[in-house]
Amino acid sequence: MSHVDTILKQWRRERPDLDVGPMGLTGRLKRIGRHLEREMEKVFAAHDLNLPSFDVLATLRRSGAPYRLSPGDLMANTMVTSGTMTNRVDQLVRAGHVERIKNPNDGRSVLIALTDRGLKVIDAAVTDHVANLARLTGGLTESEARRLDRLLDRYLAALESAEDAAC
Repeated sequence: MSHVDTILKQWRRERPDLDVGPMGLTGRLKRIGRHLEREMEKVFAAHDLNLPSFDVLATLRRSGAPYRLSPGDLMANTMVTSGTMTNRVDQLVRAGHVERIKNPNDGRSVLIALTDRGLKVIDAAVTDHVANLARLTGGLTESEARRLDRLLDRYLAALESAEDAAC
């Protein structure tokens, strides 16, 4: 019996008037999320990165050559505040992974660009990250993984739609 099952059993005993089934789903998702983050952080640490720095470098890398974005585009793609992004970029500049360059289309603004070192680091890190994710999802068959992905996509879309409607 899993930890979540034990909690559900206790609540069903103590509050049989409540349908605690949703607690199981959300409890499992939270525990899975924590486990995945712990395992991903290990891979990132092997490249002297953490989840936030990986996120910024990966966003720049997947943007395509020449691997540069405005701070606003970086914030939109990583969904963090301006202050948080500035802090992350400052740390990555100190590490030699990114640089601030003048925007050739607007001399009043800057772009955040991957350095050659940053490109090498993110390419190695994302290779290891993908292998790690394959390991972490290896307990599911391909069919199960596709089915779970579709269900989670539908669930996430419903949550985000409700969130958008509330705004």
